[in-house]
This record gives sequence, C-alpha cells and structure tokens, in this order.
Amino acid sequence: MLDKFVKSRIPDAKKLVEDLGKSFDYVSILGTCVNTKRISVSTRINSLDEVDNECGFVIKVYRDGRYSEYSCNDIRGLKAASIRNAVKLDEVYSKDFKVKMLEEQPHVEDFLREDPSKLSNKQIIDRLSAVKDELHKKESRLINVNTAYVKRQTSKIFVSKKKCLSQKYDWINVMLMTVVRDGDNIKSNYSAQGEADSGMALDKFAEEADDVLNIAVKMLDARPVVPGKYTIITDPSISGLIAHEAFGHGVEMDMFVKNRAKAVDYVGKYVASPLVDMYDGAASCLSAASYFFDDDGVEAHNTQIIKKGILQTGISDSLSAMELGSEPTGNGRRQDYQRKVYTRMTNTWFGPGKDKYEDMIKSVKHGYLLCQTNNGMEDPKNWQIQCTASYGLEIKDGEFTGEMIAPVVISGYVIDLLNSISMVSDEVTVHGSGMCGKGHKEWVYVSDGGPYLKAEAKLG
Repeated sequence: MLDKFVKSRIPDAKKLVEDLGKSFDYVSILGTCVNTKRISVSTRINSLDEVDNECGFVIKVYRDGRYSEYSCNDIRGLKAASIRNAVKLDEVYSKDFKVKMLEEQPHVEDFLREDPSKLSNKQIIDRLSAVKDELHKKESRLINVNTAYVKRQTSKIFVSKKKCLSQKYDWINVMLMTVVRDGDNIKSNYSAQGEADSGMALDKFAEEADDVLNIAVKMLDARPVVPGKYTIITDPSISGLIAHEAFGHGVEMDMFVKNRAKAVDYVGKYVASPLVDMYDGAASCLSAASYFFDDDGVEAHNTQIIKKGILQTGISDSLSAMELGSEPTGNGRRQDYQRKVYTRMTNTWFGPGKDKYEDMIKSVKHGYLLCQTNNGMEDPKNWQIQCTASYGLEIKDGEFTGEMIAPVVISGYVIDLLNSISMVSDEVTVHGSGMCGKGHKEWVYVSDGGPYLKAEAKLG
C-alpha cells in the first residue's frame, strides 16, 4: 500500500494548493517516499542495508509566465506565505523569459503495483547463499562470488487544483558476479535480473548462475578483437544499449531546447533501416522505469520514437514540451525531491521483427555475436556512439567457432549503424537492472532491450 507518511499528507497538500492558488495561477505538489533494501551475500561477507532512502516534497508555482519550485522534507504546518517569500519569481527570471502555464485535465486515481512474493530476509539470504555455495563446488578457479538482492519501493502523490494522483510500485533486482583466476589471469562475468516479483527474479538468478560461471571461465582464454568492420549480431542487452545511446539521450527534448541534439533536424526523416521500430515510455512495457505518472504529474506514455526507420518524435518533460509547442510524453523525472526535473528515458527498446535467431546466425559469413551490455556513451550533437559488450562469440560460415573475444567496443556514426540493420529477430527482451545519468549526475532507474539485430559495425 501507499507509504503511510506520504498518504497522510494528501489533505495538507490539498490545503496548501488552495492557499497558494490565491497568489499563483498554477500550483502543484509532488510528494515522494522511496525505501530501498539491499541484501548482499558473497564469498567473504554477508550484509543487509537500507540504502537510497528519501522522503520529501516539491511545490511548483506559476505566475506571469514564470515557474519556480520549493522543496522540503515535510509540508505539514508549512504556510503559503513562506512559499511566496521563498520563490520570488520576479527576481529569479529576466523580464523577457516567458513560458505557458501547464494545462491539466481533471484526474483522480490511485495506482498500486506491489511485490506479490512475501519473502523474509532469511529466505532471500538462503537462496542467494545456496547459489553461491553451489558455484564454489563446481569450479576450483572460482575465487569470489558476489550476489545482491535490491528491492526498491516507491510511493508518490501529485496534487494540483485538478489532479489528485497516487502511486506505489515495487521493483526488484537480483545480481550475480563471478570472479575466476588462472595464475595471474583474472576475469569476471555477471548477470542482473529485474522483475516486479521477488520470487521470479530469484528464480531467474538461479537459472542463469551456471552460464555466468561458465562464461567467466571461458573469458580466461578470450583474445582481443582485431580492429575492423564486421558483421555483428547483438543480443537483446546490446541492442538495448544501442537504443539507449543512439536515440535515447539524443531524443530527450530538453536537449532540443538547448540546441544540443542533432535529432531535432531529422524528425520525419529516415534515421535507420526500414526494419527498425523503437519505443520509450513508462507504459511501453513492465520494467524498472514503469510507473503511473511522472514527476510532473503526467500520466505514463508509450512513445514510438522510430517507425519503420523514420524518426517520429522525441520524449519530453512538461516544461520542454511547452517551450517546443508539443505535448509532454511523461518523461519528466527527478533523481530525488531536492533536484529538478529533466527529460529522461524510461524503458527504451527496439521493437520486434520477423526473423528467427537461428536464421540470423546462419546468414553470417564471418562476424560476432556480441553479448552482455557493459557501458556506453554518445554525442547527441554529432551522433557518434560507443558501446561496450562484455564479450563476443565468433561466427564463421553460419556456425559458432568456439572462439571468444573480450571485451568488445562498438563505435561509429549512429545513422550508419542503424541503417546497416538487415535482420531483426521476432522476440524481444527488456532488461531492467541499471541506472542512467544525465551527463555525470542526476541518476534514475532505466531499462532497455530489444530483439537480436544483425548489422555492420566497427569493432575495437
């Protein structure tokens, strides 16, 4: 159920909105409470921590074409006069800075998505420990196993003159890392599962454990890739990384406002192969960034960014949308109540195609299946991209040779990479186990994924 503290402040929020409404044309209050539990079990130590917990409120006001915000850890007893004295709109903005007022439709609704598995801390520790112990029995070169269970419970309210919304949603990540050593040669491999159900996340974690260890062992004999251009097939995690880096940050429309994204000039034009569809949205699928409303009080969307290779639109928070004359897409997100809203990705993924994975492998004369997202970066202004896969499996004449390369860096021009896509598998997987920063800060939970993609790319 909705956090008791946040729920108890709904009457206070309504009263404050009413009082401030006498001085401002628009008033809204966002209340948020996040509780995160982390259980870690490793070869050397076990721990149970409460991390990343926050609780607070953001009051947004508007008058004469100007917005301002005030954040605090509680609104009970807070007087409208204190807010009026604090925001000082005329002093914050220049006289020629004007934006439209948010227009809202009446909406009153509560949303609840809770973890159906009621597992005790001991049950979780026992399941993590069982996997760790079993892996140590199987491989003498295994020197460390790190496992972690992270449950994040988010409660939020949004109150304005026309809206009274609440949401409570849970998300669980279960992670595994194995470290192996052969003399001075040390390698590691990992997996991360994200689910709305603790039991399902732990089940998948256990099912993948042997593969995680086996790949770490195989990495001991991996060789570096010979730099060059190759035919590649990306697994869903690498496809998702490309989606996130290529047309994720690049279509965040606050970058349009700042003239820092090349994509603004390509809406309605081909930016990818006609086989490519791409989506983003908290309502586009169930994953780590799925919610009912964003931090502007805008309901979750499913935005199609690319349709049959043509760039359709970007994603936006409310203020960026108003400045650009478009509709907000429910992508206004804050790291916490003390920080401002930015346009942020949510669940970003390539849509399915019609090809079978097996046929895609058979079609490769010489290339690599690239697996397991590591990290990436992009330049939205110039459309350069760099994505790192943990490893690649060599393919010759449509068959795996047994050779592994690790790690592998994909680089190049976004349009060239996306236009080279020639096959798209018919099944999609979305991974919800990571976070994304805006630049070097402003971290939020995101997910990405897609089908297997066949393309041509520069590897190094």
